[in-house]
Amino acid sequence: MSVNILYFASLREAFGTAGETVELPDGIATVGQLRDWLIGQGRDALATAKNLRCAVNQDMAKADAPIRDGDEIAFFPPVTGG
Repeated sequence: MSVNILYFASLREAFGTAGETVELPDGIATVGQLRDWLIGQGRDALATAKNLRCAVNQDMAKADAPIRDGDEIAFFPPVTGG
């Protein structure tokens, strides 16, 4: 399965990229499993980001949200503004 991953704010800075397309191994079926797999691939900032939010195909999603081939998954920390 191939998914498109987007990183925002401090995650984009930490990884040096706004996104990537990855081929996932069998068994990765939810946002939480994807996050854990990415941490195992060296994306440590996903483990330490407080209140990390995510979206699947531009809809807010929780860790148990399913992912499918071709989905766009975005990870972003909470953003404050004024």
